[in-house]
Amino acid sequence: MSSIVRYPGTKPLPLSRAVRAGGFIFLSGVLPADAAGQRVRGHIREETSAVFQQIKALLTGLGASLRDVVRVTVWLDDMADFAGFNEVYASHFRDDLPARSTVQAGLKMGAKVEVEVQAWVG
Repeated sequence: MSSIVRYPGTKPLPLSRAVRAGGFIFLSGVLPADAAGQRVRGHIREETSAVFQQIKALLTGLGASLRDVVRVTVWLDDMADFAGFNEVYASHFRDDLPARSTVQAGLKMGAKVEVEVQAWVG
């Protein structure tokens, strides 16, 4: 029997920031913000870097890392940012590339990018 552990968000929203279910960790979508939770605005590379800093911190706090990520979903506000996003993305995963989907969508707070990941921790 597997257990489900929910990690509540830090804002008054009806979602968990992360959920551990059996051997998986599911992170809710992460928008570009700094360690203090302030929205990062800038070029797609800056926003993507801020997103991945948060993702790494969340995973580390749950005993995982980017090497454990098996699935990524990416939302870009503008597909013209695809190449810039991919530059930063590739620097974080190198040879350990997870499965990924990328779609275009209007994002909260005028963000250029939002990313959610699923990780396997066994």
